[in-house]
Amino acid sequence: MTEPIGAGAFRVGDLYSVDELQAALGVGNAGGVRVALSADGEVRRAVVLTSDASARQLRENPYHDRIEGDVLVYTGAGREGDQSLTGVNRRIPQQAVADFPVYGFTLVGSRRDQTIGPKRWRFLGLLEYLRHYPEVQADARGQTRRVWVFELRVHSDPPIVQVAQDLAVSKNLLGAARLGARVSPDEREVVTTATIPVSPAPAFDPAMVELTRGKLLSVPPERFEHLVRDLLLRTGFDRASVTRYSQDGGIDVNAYASMAMWPVRNLLVQVQVKRWLHTVGRKEVAELRGSLAAHARGSIVTTSHFSKAALSEAAEPGKVPIVLIDGYEAATLVLRHNLPV
Repeated sequence: MTEPIGAGAFRVGDLYSVDELQAALGVGNAGGVRVALSADGEVRRAVVLTSDASARQLRENPYHDRIEGDVLVYTGAGREGDQSLTGVNRRIPQQAVADFPVYGFTLVGSRRDQTIGPKRWRFLGLLEYLRHYPEVQADARGQTRRVWVFELRVHSDPPIVQVAQDLAVSKNLLGAARLGARVSPDEREVVTTATIPVSPAPAFDPAMVELTRGKLLSVPPERFEHLVRDLLLRTGFDRASVTRYSQDGGIDVNAYASMAMWPVRNLLVQVQVKRWLHTVGRKEVAELRGSLAAHARGSIVTTSHFSKAALSEAAEPGKVPIVLIDGYEAATLVLRHNLPV
């Protein structure tokens, strides 16, 4: 049995009531992002509240907040219409300068479930702001809107956070994380359809494309690999096969250019498939290049986006080029070739 740690501290994995959060952390009682301000109006600490998505929620809202690896992908405040980078949404990126602690909690059960009791918020750990970017999403009615997406790294160490010392703990944690990562400005910058001017005459309605991307986000990762294989077969490749799941060495699909592609016929193309909501960065591009077979060409197909650094790495002179297909382009290809999802 886990020993109690007393009031004024939070342990990763333990459950807490919303009243305990508010009392110990001094934050408000409404919203997914709650902040405690100092006397001069600066953020003293922040709390990000998310939830574990049920299968039904994932079907209804593929953009539902989710943790992928150690990264929490969090859509900003504002459930309807376009979001703005104001109010609590503007507070999260301020951590990059002020180093204040951001506590992460996830709701483990519906408020209507009386079997759980009031302690239904699991402490994830302290969160580290990584990046934010605008994104186009389709709502439940199929209408597109612009939102702000935040990516935050979840730190489960330290396992216990004393509220009285949380600012010092956060400064040490963030300083060590940045020193180890040495993230460049281009790695923090994300290229999305919301940051690229839309063609005046798109081949497909943007809302239809985004709805299709939502469907791709909802399928299991293994199914997405097979969809990419089918897409390759429909676009002129043959001998396309999915590698063994989780033991693929970084390669998910192998395909060969068909005889119709006579200048490059029999060229092996190796594809890495990432049914992600968070950004694909430079590291993933470099790792795929290192996994390619001799004389093969590589591609990454994702349901999310690429950082500016990833785009630069993919086209780095003197290196094997890597073709990058983001979620918007993948959805457009699915529509163009009538591929059922």
